[in-house]
Amino acid sequence: MELGLILLLCALIAVVTVLRAAQSIRHHKDDERGSEPGTGYHEVEANYHSGGGGGGQSYTFKVPRDPQEYAKQFIPRKRRK
Repeated sequence: MELGLILLLCALIAVVTVLRAAQSIRHHKDDERGSEPGTGYHEVEANYHSGGGGGGQSYTFKVPRDPQEYAKQFIPRKRRK
């Protein structure tokens, strides 16, 4: 009897998990990641903190909003025209 109850509970947990995953996928289906392409730049901030000593660094850099301009940054300078 105990084995049957355990199997039933496992099956119920699996069904609830699958239904919850399907609900989450449907809910976030139309959400777009990233941002719209355009002109100008995004400003990105990167922080690093090491341990309890409070040391670390902070960087801020600009990333072009235009995908073509962004891709050109990965071409070595010698090969750019």
